[in-house]
Amino acid sequence: MQLEIRPDPAEVGRARRWARSRLAGSGIQADEPLAETLILLVSELVTNAVVHTGRPAVLRLSLPHVVTEGATVRLEVADRSGRAPVPRCAGDDATGGRGLALVDGLADRWGWSVEATGKRIWCELDRSAKSGDVATSCGGGAVAYGGTAAFEGLAYEAV
Repeated sequence: MQLEIRPDPAEVGRARRWARSRLAGSGIQADEPLAETLILLVSELVTNAVVHTGRPAVLRLSLPHVVTEGATVRLEVADRSGRAPVPRCAGDDATGGRGLALVDGLADRWGWSVEATGKRIWCELDRSAKSGDVATSCGGGAVAYGGTAAFEGLAYEAV
């Protein structure tokens, strides 16, 4: 399932509504932590695409055919910018800059890859995953190169 996104901030709300409507028929309940987390991740990734590229994007959602305890949901946002996603360390008073840190803390896996016309950022949520402590670090920042983003000793490779 996919949704074309125009380069307009109002599209973020439309993307959330679209994702909620897809969840409604999937067997994943709206009040499940997985659903709430997925909607937050849709918001963050679509906002990043719209705000930071100013170009159209495509939101894709892959839901399991049969929702079991071990089901995985995959979210992808493809945009037409070749710029690598780089997490930032936002100060306490900053009004932005936390999107990829949220993705890193909430998704079970995430990454990005270069596409012929831009890039694709993806994340996956496992229905059976238990909430854990989220460790965040804002030391030396992030280095992104060739489809891999590395963060102070941790590496996320796009597949």
